[in-house]
Amino acid sequence: MKTFTHINATTIADAGAKLTQYGSSAMLIAGGTDLISFLKTRCLPDAQLPKYVINLKTIPNLDYIKEDTGGLKLGAMATLDKIAFSPVVLAKWPALAAAARGIAMWQVRCVGTIGGNLCAKKRCWYYRSTWNKFQCVLNGGTGCPAVAGNHRYESVFGATNGCYAVNPNDMAPVLVALSAKIVTNKSTYDAEKFFDGFKVTVMGAGELVTEIQVPVPPAGSKQGWYKAAERQAIDFASASAAILVTPATGTITAARVVLGAVGTTPILSAAAATALVGKTMSEATAEAAGTAAVAAAKEIGPSNKYKIQMAKGCVKKALLS
Repeated sequence: MKTFTHINATTIADAGAKLTQYGSSAMLIAGGTDLISFLKTRCLPDAQLPKYVINLKTIPNLDYIKEDTGGLKLGAMATLDKIAFSPVVLAKWPALAAAARGIAMWQVRCVGTIGGNLCAKKRCWYYRSTWNKFQCVLNGGTGCPAVAGNHRYESVFGATNGCYAVNPNDMAPVLVALSAKIVTNKSTYDAEKFFDGFKVTVMGAGELVTEIQVPVPPAGSKQGWYKAAERQAIDFASASAAILVTPATGTITAARVVLGAVGTTPILSAAAATALVGKTMSEATAEAAGTAAVAAAKEIGPSNKYKIQMAKGCVKKALLS
């Protein structure tokens, strides 16, 4: 691991100021479950590795989980394990709790935070190769080696700026489905507009996540989440889906269907919602919604074609669960 200076931030404003001061020479560390492995592998050229790592764990009172009149409020440093088993979250946002439980293993969830999870770097094995063996558009090179190489885990919904690496985040699709907002020290974003297919998030210089706000779901609605992975919970998703359907029984009047780990960002599917509205839930309705959700998908080649069928199945499972 390349040597860096570790700085303890004392407040959100302090962390933002230090990010601004050091610019591209700095990275934030929350739980560190992703960043430490990222730094250990030295998968970026030395000039792009951080000289400063700013610690957010020293900022007090940023790990809260609470409900108020506006809905659920999660501090950016709330751990995934606390979210997974919080009575507050389980009562009205069970899909969010399920997604948190489905991440990695217990030891990781006890350290990993929701803020860090939302901002974690992409997992493409070319981008994350040890000692920067492969140059690509994400690490200062050109092109995407996965296109001609092994694209087993890459996007079936096209590239962003030439990059096919998916956003594998488990929490993001649920937050989009639940119409959450991501609050930073500078702005507030709708969850569906927070993610960027190239640089992971749309945040700018000196910006960091401080809170996640999730509204109370509509009365009588149903929410669901389903993840498919090679090694179940301990692995990153190969495909996932999150849904919010109103009402849970009877004729559907509103729906949100979001795909995860099959595109460079979470994909809110208007086509799947259209397939649901006006129908009653059944296996045929869920099948039609899954088909609609992946209608625009296109594999890079034979290696990742399976993700289309897998995503369709995740939608169906989430709707019928």
